[in-house]
Amino acid sequence: MKLIINGENQVLPADTLSALVDQLGMKSDRVAIELNREIVPRDQWPQTRLTDGDQLEIVHFVGGGTRSCVCRRRLLI
Repeated sequence: MKLIINGENQVLPADTLSALVDQLGMKSDRVAIELNREIVPRDQWPQTRLTDGDQLEIVHFVGGGTRSCVCRRRLLI
């Protein structure tokens, strides 16, 4: 599957958003996903199918200490 993730072309076998998060090794409770400019609620990830050319923005929330950070994680695949 050819996807554009955070502005970068990626080829991954994921067919749903849930599968994508698993393949990327991310914790689903710390991630927000925008698919083709629409935020997809976490409870819809298992049934949200991906197709070639989909554009995703994945934001990974990182916390610790007294500050929290919202990071647009660079995905190296």
